[in-house]
Amino acid sequence: VQLQACGGGLVQAGDSLRLSCAASGRAFSRYAMGWFRQAPGKEREFVAAIRSSGISTYYAYSVKGRFIISRDNAKNTVYLQMNSLKPEDTAVYICAAGSDSMDRWNYWGQGTQVTVSS
Repeated sequence: VQLQACGGGLVQAGDSLRLSCAASGRAFSRYAMGWFRQAPGKEREFVAAIRSSGISTYYAYSVKGRFIISRDNAKNTVYLQMNSLKPEDTAVYICAAGSDSMDRWNYWGQGTQVTVSS
């Protein structure tokens, strides 16, 4: 599975962005999909994840209520709608694919930069 994320950019605090991650391959609908982020000088952290069926979603506490993860299995794409963005959301956002148990993320995309100015 190859993953290509896009949709990042420079926005102001309070704005919204929608990230997309397109996957190649025929097995997309069998994978859980996740979004992670890494800010300069910090470790990569979990942001959100969605199971293969799209029914169950999970969020980091810091983004819960502001971000929404969704997927379109017909388009092999996962989305991250980011609302009420804060400067601390500034990071490279990376999508990943893994087992539905979410205990392993096997495939990683290259990331897209999100910068939120105050």
